[in-house]
Amino acid sequence: MSKRRQLKLGANISGVGNSMSIWKHPEVASDASISLDYYKQQALVAEAGKLDFVFIADGLYINEKSNPHFLNRFEPLTILSALAAVTEHIGFVATLSTSYSEPFTVARQFSSLDHISGGRAGWNVVTSPLEGSAKNFGKGEHPAHELRYRIAEEYVEVVKGLWDSWEDDAFVRDKASGVFFDPSKLHTLNHKGTFFSVQGPLNIGRSRQGHPVVFQAGSSESGRDLAARTAEAVYTAHESIEEAKGFYQDVKQRAAAYGRNPDELLIFPGINPIVGRTQEEAERKYEEIANLVTIQNALDYLGRFFEHHDFTQYALDEPFPDLGDFGSNSFRATTDKIKSEAKKHH
Repeated sequence: MSKRRQLKLGANISGVGNSMSIWKHPEVASDASISLDYYKQQALVAEAGKLDFVFIADGLYINEKSNPHFLNRFEPLTILSALAAVTEHIGFVATLSTSYSEPFTVARQFSSLDHISGGRAGWNVVTSPLEGSAKNFGKGEHPAHELRYRIAEEYVEVVKGLWDSWEDDAFVRDKASGVFFDPSKLHTLNHKGTFFSVQGPLNIGRSRQGHPVVFQAGSSESGRDLAARTAEAVYTAHESIEEAKGFYQDVKQRAAAYGRNPDELLIFPGINPIVGRTQEEAERKYEEIANLVTIQNALDYLGRFFEHHDFTQYALDEPFPDLGDFGSNSFRATTDKIKSEAKKHH
């Protein structure tokens, strides 16, 4: 008998949308990115549709050319805590950076969300691709790509260790005997590593699911390796079935090489569906959205992946410029793909 597999689905709630222009569409609420009512409605629809989770993306640096949604939006853990109060079953995944936060605080925040939601929290581990992020945190230069992922690996190890500070039944709460907790079921981390020194224990216990689910979204070599070592679910995006299969097999093989069961690592390819009752209706909707995009919008969006590089300086009908390694310390997998496709179709 073949092994039965259950399809897992999630929804990215992104306010006015992850494009430069869709906020102009007449059916989009222009204040959606800071509207609690909008997020509640989206979460309740996703839950009614039996989706497994909703996901909130995040970033730590903006400028005047950023995506409109990025300019004015909720912090993920804050909005998901609010949504936990109005839902019952759906999971919540929040993005939070390992490059510009502290493990103890993050472990506590996600454990709190896990308790508030009754064991429905997840953490999307990112290393923050934009170099401008460093300017907002007083930490000097943005860490190099490989260094960010080395930091992230130890970071996740520390957070998971803190989540295991208490055994599931550590809190006795016996009023008759006066025993609040069992000291033998408290475990102090005492981590001293290359990047972090964290004693612990964490000042909140384990939730119904034990600890939040760890997601990861990097598709570079370093990102795939981090996912294979530490994640339980992986976000990815590919333009062909062949590429998607290759990514799937690669990450699963890496997980097995690290002594993990590959079946316990879930892969979530991203799609942007346009839904219509007929093919013609879906095509019409697509054209409406596409026609909202100006050349300036498109160039600004492209520039974000290259540290907001100004692509207006190049003639539109000339070959894609030779940017060398530019972009390799930000969205490496994406910028490598853009340059490769440009060269292929030149």
